Amino acid sequence: MIIEVDDSNFEKVLKENKLVLIDFWAEWCGPCRMYGSILEKFSEENPGIVIGKVNVDSAPEAAAKYSIRSIPTTIVFDDGEVTNKLPGALSKEKLVEITKL
Repeated sequence: MIIEVDDSNFEKVLKENKLVLIDFWAEWCGPCRMYGSILEKFSEENPGIVIGKVNVDSAPEAAAKYSIRSIPTTIVFDDGEVTNKLPGALSKEKLVEITKL
């Protein structure tokens, strides 16, 4: 399941879900748009993982809190704690690897 996440619901999403993958992206970012289709396929194959998309332009607090310097950047949270933080568009195989806890 892919959900839109912003500054107002970021912490709530982390608290309500055990495993959350957050994609920090922007509308104007070409690699981010390409990465979106990879995330869609990953989401279909891994329905137990909540995937949140955070648009850095509309969620500056979350982007600042997690020191997002380039996009796309993927952060995996387990029980609200960061377990992985990787810049760039990741392959579906890499997503599987970083979400196996």
